[in-house]
Amino acid sequence: MIEAVLVGVGGAIGAVLRYLVGLAVGPVSGRFPAETLVVNVVGSFVLGWVTFGPVDGNLSLFVGVGACGAFTTFSSFSVDTVRLVENESAALAAIYAGVNVALSVGAVLAAALVATV
Repeated sequence: MIEAVLVGVGGAIGAVLRYLVGLAVGPVSGRFPAETLVVNVVGSFVLGWVTFGPVDGNLSLFVGVGACGAFTTFSSFSVDTVRLVENESAALAAIYAGVNVALSVGAVLAAALVATV
């Protein structure tokens, strides 16, 4: 039962942080969804560090599953990409999708390297 509480509390913290990053970053030039990119890259790094680093057990559930799960957002990334296409910005949508995936995977790799040092 404690595990579910840890995930829930971590999720609440991650969701609030996600909202605050959205307010702080916002879309660039009203078009490029930078806030989603930022949370996905930062969250990928944190989850990578939790996964490959010295974190385990309850802290892993709290940070990895709870906080990172609520902080990062594949669904918003997907909606943002489709909205860019709908706004006749297919090239920008492709760039956004590619940058999001490349930087997020790169962040996990960087975290794995940092965690093993």
